Amino acid sequence: MESFSVNWTEAEIDALHKRLADAVVPAAPEGAGWSLGCDRDFLIRFRDYWVHDYDWRAAVASLNRYPQFTAEIDGLSVHFIHVKGEGSTKRPLIMTHGWPGSYYEFWDVIDRLAFPSRFGGNAVDAFDLVLPSLPGYAFSGKPAQPMGPRATAILWDKLMTQVLGYPTYLAQGGDWGSIVTANLGLNHGNTVKGIHLNMPVALRSALPPQNDAEQEWAQKSAIAYQMLSGYSMVQMMKPMSLSYAAAGNPLGQAAWILERFHDWSDLSEGDLETVYGIDHLITNIMLYVMTGSFETSILYYNGMVREGVPELAEGEKCETPLGIAAFPCDALLPVPPRSRVELTAAKLMHWTDMPGGGHFAAMEKPELFAADVVDWANKLWPSAAR
Repeated sequence: MESFSVNWTEAEIDALHKRLADAVVPAAPEGAGWSLGCDRDFLIRFRDYWVHDYDWRAAVASLNRYPQFTAEIDGLSVHFIHVKGEGSTKRPLIMTHGWPGSYYEFWDVIDRLAFPSRFGGNAVDAFDLVLPSLPGYAFSGKPAQPMGPRATAILWDKLMTQVLGYPTYLAQGGDWGSIVTANLGLNHGNTVKGIHLNMPVALRSALPPQNDAEQEWAQKSAIAYQMLSGYSMVQMMKPMSLSYAAAGNPLGQAAWILERFHDWSDLSEGDLETVYGIDHLITNIMLYVMTGSFETSILYYNGMVREGVPELAEGEKCETPLGIAAFPCDALLPVPPRSRVELTAAKLMHWTDMPGGGHFAAMEKPELFAADVVDWANKLWPSAAR
């Protein structure tokens, strides 16, 4: 386990700016907007801000704000943030990001969860936070072969118990992080005290819809899959051609990522820029561009194909206590009825229907997200037991 810090040089940034300035932005059909992919006018404005106004030094300082480390586990270098919460109690929580996010997804909830007294909460509710980068993402190592969420869960359990020495811990995740976390609950229940998901479909049942509500959800999900999941089929089955097209093309990588943020987020109260902030969007993209990990991150989809799509057969259930934060505006993966989740969860002990928010819950609604994580954890690990 070694200390780590982010270090981007002026020469690297100058080269990035040149590639951005030289990038060709093809014409789009009149009035296309976001309907055919990333909006061209937004992308050009985004590029101009990235080159001329984005403070990359401030971004580096922000990324180095919390203690971070690398550790070799089963031959792979794993990068992670480790923030020890206030107070004398230890309540470890590993939180896992997805694609096209990063560990930076959790930046606005770290202090709320590790130092709750700063926000009017109780110090006894603090967590020791562990925020790893998925294999092939950001500063983690690039596997020789595609890895998926089941293999990642094995790495995470070793990170928590062997590297960091926590005998038991909690786990949270969204997007890929939800599937990794579901695998922790399914396969590592001897060390995982409970799991919290903001993508409820991570624990999937192979059974057909069991009632009218599930049938309606299945139809809605099928339409969403048809309209929004073309990217995933490419990344699952033919990722290398996309890698060749995107390599060395930071603006192309940004367009591919920004489209996902636009389509999957709750934009009912503002546009993409006002919901996230343009600097926040750029810093997340920089964790792909500056590490050359756009190409290896999309291989994670093929890693899941190699492992097998995680579906539970009739009667097979996750025995680890489960909490769900249901954010209603995830256009990609609509929230299923509670009855659907109960098909695969033996101990569904927490469910919150959120008033808003989409796929990137911790970034879109950090206050709601953090409060729900605390509420869920307190049911499993109350202050009297700490």
